[in-house]
Amino acid sequence: MLELVLVMVIIATVLAMAAPSLRRFFASRETADEAASIVALTQLARSQAVAEGRMYRLNFDLDEMKYWLTAQTEGAFTNLSSEFGRVFLLPEGAELKVEVEGSTDDRSYVSFYPSGRTEAATITLTGRQGDSAEISCLSPTERYSVAAIAKGEQE
Repeated sequence: MLELVLVMVIIATVLAMAAPSLRRFFASRETADEAASIVALTQLARSQAVAEGRMYRLNFDLDEMKYWLTAQTEGAFTNLSSEFGRVFLLPEGAELKVEVEGSTDDRSYVSFYPSGRTEAATITLTGRQGDSAEISCLSPTERYSVAAIAKGEQE
């Protein structure tokens, strides 16, 4: 019985020492996972715009740190009534920057056209630990993809 307790104490000590590094690992994965979610929504928006023959937008609320898809219906952009129309929240402490090529104002959306074209843009997502992911589309005929992932400062 004493040996069992001793083994449990050793295992608990090793786990206690490893826990901080595991926490940092999972926190750094949040940024990469969120970048993958944004890319998936851009691909959905592009394919739906072509299939339905109407314009789609991926909207970003930089103050509230959320994003969602809308579709053009009778001249106005409305929220989708499907699962993909819900509002997606960015991880706590994250920062987002949207730069649309050729846009002179601070736009917070990217458009997808029925022709299959999109607006070339760069979306930079920075996590709370300084890790960042750059999502980009270099020309209107390309797809969005995660162009670069940079690791942040480790404690």
